[in-house]
Amino acid sequence: MNWLNNICLLTDSYKVSHHRQYPPQTTRVYSYFESRSGAAYPQTVFFGLQYWLKHYLTGQVVTREKIDQAEKLFKSHFATPVFNRAGWERILREHKGRLPVEIKAVPEGALVPQSNVLMTVENTDPQAFWLTNYLESLLVQVWYPCTVATQSHAMKQMILQALQQSGDPESIGFKLHDFGFRGVTCPEQAAIGGASHLVNFLGTDNLAALALASEIYAEPCAGFSIPAAEHSTITSWGRQNEIAACRNMLTQFPSGTVAVVSDSYDIFNCCANIWGGALKDQVLYRDGILVIRPDSGDPPKVVVQVLEILGEKFGTTRNAKGFRLLHPKVRVIQGDGVDFTMLGLILKAATSNGWSADNLSFGSGGGLLQKLNRDTQRFAFKCSSVTVNGAERDVFKQPVTDPAKKSKAGRLKLVQQNNTYQTVPQTDLRPDQLRTVFRNGTPLAETTFNQIRKLTV
Repeated sequence: MNWLNNICLLTDSYKVSHHRQYPPQTTRVYSYFESRSGAAYPQTVFFGLQYWLKHYLTGQVVTREKIDQAEKLFKSHFATPVFNRAGWERILREHKGRLPVEIKAVPEGALVPQSNVLMTVENTDPQAFWLTNYLESLLVQVWYPCTVATQSHAMKQMILQALQQSGDPESIGFKLHDFGFRGVTCPEQAAIGGASHLVNFLGTDNLAALALASEIYAEPCAGFSIPAAEHSTITSWGRQNEIAACRNMLTQFPSGTVAVVSDSYDIFNCCANIWGGALKDQVLYRDGILVIRPDSGDPPKVVVQVLEILGEKFGTTRNAKGFRLLHPKVRVIQGDGVDFTMLGLILKAATSNGWSADNLSFGSGGGLLQKLNRDTQRFAFKCSSVTVNGAERDVFKQPVTDPAKKSKAGRLKLVQQNNTYQTVPQTDLRPDQLRTVFRNGTPLAETTFNQIRKLTV
């Protein structure tokens, strides 16, 4: 049996003993998930929970075999018996292996300001009070798709600002391409992170992301790509045959958009004397767009130099905003070293030198899917209410050493206030924007990718 599918094991070790640590007669544990103040981005795009619900929590996830497997491991792992076998057997017996919890969440795709509740979790069986925070370790991993979607959205806003200044904002959909599959830790992370990026954009080379968006969010094809060269397909021709290698890309793909990495030897020579020299006529008469990709050096400096060379060789025009445009048959994609900060530097360098952002697109790998962690948006999952001996009590933490880590108390609502969101006590009379998305083993209120994209615009 694959232990990765054993819900009894998908937690932190210390939580295995927590069923003994709550006050006697505890029957309810209510916890919430938020992006705390001090996050890198002021708003969080909530995305990805539906994957965890469907993949890990739906249906009969507790079996006798899984309980036995967990008990065997914990006997070796702990110096003292701590496994709550009776609790898991109750779930198997009374709930047919389905998890007795209720999860409420803001709609996926919503942009929620930091320090607001995004999700709540509560047990529905009074004897399974320990289960709420047992699931914390797994559910908090939603930090990853939320953070990728949030950062990608912030990058989108940065590109949009440059396009509004210098070009056509309608072209935004294909301006940032996902190059991240090879840079992540496993195919599952590629799928989750890649789908999170596609909430905001349409371009990707991450096939795993398409599979997740289709299976979990009912999107037939969430992203698109084009034929493109890599260094092996260019250098395999030999340095002396670089022109032939480049010509082959144009002849093999005589129409549509094609991208060619052009820095295998000398990016400036390739732009000036191959694309803008020996192959210029073929580029101009080809039925499509050639996208030239520099892949080394200082990105802002190299991109501007490439634009200048291509402008000299192919000619330019000025758009209505006064910025220069390359010949429509030629564009540039920068795919090396692109993260949030570098993206801004490249766009600033290009527009400062009079170039429209319409000339550029970007690819990002590690900067898109890896240069972030749970603290980027300061995600936390905290208990805020318990019921003990029939009495409900508010609970919270307030460390004297770090006032920013004070947690919320009581049962919570997320309400709309002045076209944004605000967290208030559950007694507030305004409609709650948190909706029940999971209860007792069954996902509810499923969301499609199309619905999510409409919220993140």
